Amino acid sequence: LGCGDGTLLAHLQTGQGVTGYGIEIDPENILRCLERSVNVIQSDLNRGLSDFDNDSFDYVVMTQTLQAMRYPHLVLREMLRVGREAIVTFPNFGHWRCRLQVLGGRMPVTRHLPSTWYDTANIHMCTLRDFEALCADEGFEILERAALDTEHRTTPLMTLLPNWLAEIALYRFRKRPGAQLR
Repeated sequence: LGCGDGTLLAHLQTGQGVTGYGIEIDPENILRCLERSVNVIQSDLNRGLSDFDNDSFDYVVMTQTLQAMRYPHLVLREMLRVGREAIVTFPNFGHWRCRLQVLGGRMPVTRHLPSTWYDTANIHMCTLRDFEALCADEGFEILERAALDTEHRTTPLMTLLPNWLAEIALYRFRKRPGAQLR
């Protein structure tokens, strides 16, 4: 979801034999997807995934898009309505560089949040703790979490203090067994 230019889905198709669809709103990115032979549908994720039936997919993946959603909790619900499990990544607003910039009276600009506050698509920034609280409130079970830097690496210290040291959060989650989505 929010597949951008289709790089990830193209990699999954050729490297892992994955069959899937990308959802993207930007016409230029849609053309790039088509150039990569990625099946792509033009759609606004803020309007949900009504084109897909319940349990249509094994996994639904959204990388670096959650923070740009108008209602992130509704998008997460939709992901788990159409998929058995979901994977999301997002920039961690709790990273120490972000915290220092906020303490200095400014909105953060970092390698992973390169835009200024007035020129960004990001409208709902969150931390790892915020995301985990949302999952608990929604009845989602977190199956896996990775705390990463911008090169997608992790360290033992980052694992120990993920909310402070991770620049990127990666979560795999599903509906808690027996839970009903709202």
